[in-house]
Amino acid sequence: MALRLTPPTKYVFLVSILLALGAVTLYLLGVLGFFAGGFAAVAHLAFWIAVFSWGLLAAGVALKGV
Repeated sequence: MALRLTPPTKYVFLVSILLALGAVTLYLLGVLGFFAGGFAAVAHLAFWIAVFSWGLLAAGVALKGV
């Protein structure tokens, strides 16, 4: 059985893009020093938000036809 990839739904795509933009914004604000918790904590959170965004988009592509 071959894996059939389909485009994600519009809502999954938009949520994934919004999460990715939020992660980039959070990272840039951490680089500029807007958070008192330190850059490492903010960068760590931004990384996991970006990973979740990518995982959501990948799941939307792989599981739409299931």
